Amino acid sequence: MILKVIKFLVVSALLVAALLVGMFSYSYYSVDSDVKKLTEYTPNLSTQILDRNGKLLGYIFKKRHRLYAKYNEIPISVVEGVVAMEDTMFFEHHGVNPDAILRAVIKDIKAGAFVEGGSTITQQLIKNMYLSRKKKLSRKLKEIILAYKIEQKLSKEEILERYLNIISYGNNYLGIKTAADGYFRKPLNELSIKESAMLVGIPNAPSYYNPLRHYERVLKRANLILNRLYKLGWLTKTEYENAKEERPKVYKTSLAQNSAPYIVDEVVRRFKKRFSDLKTGGYKIYTTVDLEKQKIAKEAIRDGLSKTLKSIHEDTNSSDLNGAMVVTENKTGDILALVGGAEYAKSSFNRATMTKRQPGSAFKPFVYQTALDSGYNPATKLTDLARSFKYKVGGVEKIWSPQNYEKNFKGFIPLREALVHSRNLATINLVYDLGVEKIRRRLAMLDVKNIPNDLSISLGNLALSPLKMAQIYTVFSNSGHMIEPRLVGKIVSKQNAVIYETRPKEIAHFTEPEQAYLTTTILEDVIKRGTGKNAAVKGLELAGKTGTTNNYVDAWFCGYSPTITTIVWYGRDKYKAIFKGATGGKVAAPVFAQFYKKLLDLEPNTKRKFTKPNGVFKGFVNGKKEYYTKISPLPKPDTNEDIYQSGSETPMQKVENNESIETISPVNNDRVIESTQTSDEDTDAEVLF
Repeated sequence: MILKVIKFLVVSALLVAALLVGMFSYSYYSVDSDVKKLTEYTPNLSTQILDRNGKLLGYIFKKRHRLYAKYNEIPISVVEGVVAMEDTMFFEHHGVNPDAILRAVIKDIKAGAFVEGGSTITQQLIKNMYLSRKKKLSRKLKEIILAYKIEQKLSKEEILERYLNIISYGNNYLGIKTAADGYFRKPLNELSIKESAMLVGIPNAPSYYNPLRHYERVLKRANLILNRLYKLGWLTKTEYENAKEERPKVYKTSLAQNSAPYIVDEVVRRFKKRFSDLKTGGYKIYTTVDLEKQKIAKEAIRDGLSKTLKSIHEDTNSSDLNGAMVVTENKTGDILALVGGAEYAKSSFNRATMTKRQPGSAFKPFVYQTALDSGYNPATKLTDLARSFKYKVGGVEKIWSPQNYEKNFKGFIPLREALVHSRNLATINLVYDLGVEKIRRRLAMLDVKNIPNDLSISLGNLALSPLKMAQIYTVFSNSGHMIEPRLVGKIVSKQNAVIYETRPKEIAHFTEPEQAYLTTTILEDVIKRGTGKNAAVKGLELAGKTGTTNNYVDAWFCGYSPTITTIVWYGRDKYKAIFKGATGGKVAAPVFAQFYKKLLDLEPNTKRKFTKPNGVFKGFVNGKKEYYTKISPLPKPDTNEDIYQSGSETPMQKVENNESIETISPVNNDRVIESTQTSDEDTDAEVLF
C-alpha cells in the first residue's frame, strides 16, 4: 500500500514537472511578440501647443495625458527613490530576484493565498504593460520569462525609462514627466528632493496617495521614502532633514493646462485632417501666438464685456453678448493673439474665426483707398447730398433714400473729412461716381467672397470674420501688401524633426506704400478727432476705423499701430441689438485702447510712430495742409473758398430747401438691394438697403 502511494506521488510529481516544463517551454517561445512591444515601445503621447517663444498654451490628447521623458531627463533623486522602495537589487539581478520570490512564497504559504509577489521593477513594468494583476501561477510564470528576455534586450536604464513613463500617477497623469508638470508645474530637472519623493510614492496607490485630495498622507509617504534613502546612504543627513521639512505646493490644474483654449481648438480644427495622430503623436506645435499679448487681449475683451453689461444692467451669466479680438503682426501676418469669446467655459464657439458679421463702416476705407488710387486726393471734394435711388423688386418699383446719422448733409466735403466722420451719403455718392463694377473688381483682390453688386458695397454690406478683417487691414498697416494671417510656424515630431513649416505669405499687392500711407493719415484722424476718439492712446500713433451695423447689432473697431494690427468686435450670438446707441466708438474702441496701453507696459520700446514712405509730399489746399502723391495730386483750390470753410449744411443755393437729386441706381433693376444694411455712429439705424 505504501509503495502504491509512493508510486502515485512520484508519477504525480513527474506529471507536474512535465506540465511545468511544457508550460515554461510554450511560454518561453510564445512571448516574443510581447517582448517586442517593450523593446520597440511607442506609446500614445500628448501633443503640446506652444507659443512663439516655446511657452505652453495647452495639451491635446486622446483619453489619457502622457508626456515622455528620456532617461537622461529623469532626476537621480527619482531613480534612487524608485529603486530604494521597489527593487533595491535592481542593478544586480537579471530581471528576477530569487531571494524576493522566496520571501514572497513563504508569506503566501503562511497566508494560504497570494499576498506578495516579490516582483522586480522589470516584472512590474511587464504587469503595467500587458499582464493582468490577477495573481495566477501561469501569469507569474509568463512574467518571469518575459523579465529574463527583456533584460537581455534592454539596458537597466531603458527599463527604468519605460517603467517611469508607463505607470500612473493619478489624476489621469501617465508617466513621471506628466505628473511633475501637472502637480508641480515644473520640468523634471527642477524638482526638489521632496517633490521627487512625493512622485515616487504615488504609483503604489494612485488614488490613495493623490496629492490633490490627500496631501498630508502623501507627505508622510514621501518622508518614509526619504528615510529609506538616508538609511541606504543615498542622502546626507542635511539633505534628509531639509527635504523632510519641505511642504511643496501642489497645483490643481486641468489636464490640458490650457491657457489659450480658442487657439488650441483652432489648431486642432486646422490640422486634424493633415495629421490623423494629432492627439497621440507627441508633436510640438509652435504657434505664432505671443502668450503675454494673448493674456492682455483676453483681459481687454473680458473687461469690455463686463463694462458694457454693467452699463445696461444686464446679467452676465444669462447674456448672449460676447466679443472677439484678433491681433496680428503687420509685416508677417503672424497671429499674436486670438480671443474667440470672453469665457471659453461658457461658450467654446470661436467668434474670431467661425462667425461672419457685417463690418459696417469699418469696410469703408477700402472704398476710399480705391478712390485715392484712381486719382482722388484726401482734399478732393465729395458730394454729401441726399440722393434717391430707384430699383425694382419683382417688377415693383422701389426707392431707396439713404441718410447720414445726423439726418443732414454738408453739400461738398473733403474726402478726408468724409471718412473721418464716416459720412454715408458722401461714400454712397463716391461709389456711384466711381462705378460699382470698378469698385468690385478692385475689392476682389481682398480675397473676400460675396462682394455686393450694388451700392450697398458703400457701407460694408457683406459678412466677414474678425480674422478676415485682420487680413484685409494689412493693406493699410503693411504698406499696401495684404498678408495672410499665420497661426502655426512649425510642427516638430517626437523625434525632433521639423515636419511642417510656414513662412509669411503675401496674398495681394493691393496698392503702393505711399497710397496706403494717405489712408493711414486719414485713419489717424479718425482716432484723433473723428468717430474713434475712444481708441486713442497717449504716446502711440494709431490708425483705425469704427463700424456699427443697423440697429446696433455689431460694434467694431479695426485699426493698427506701426507694428501691430488689432480687430475688436462685439455683438450678440442671436444677432439682436447690443443696446440702443451701442456704436463701435462706444463699445469696441475703448477695448482697442486698453490693449495698446497694456502693450506699451509690456513692450515700452515698441515702435510708436508711422514711417512716411518716399513719394509722399505735403502741400496746401485752401490754406490747409494736406498730403499728396503722384497718383493722388492736390486738387485745385476752391473758387468759392468761403463755402468750404464755413461747414454750412446748405453751402449751395440749389440745395437750400433740402431738395434731393434723383438718380437711378446703376445696378440690375431686378436685384433686391434691400437688406439689414450696416451703418456707423455717424450713420443711422433707419438707413436700409
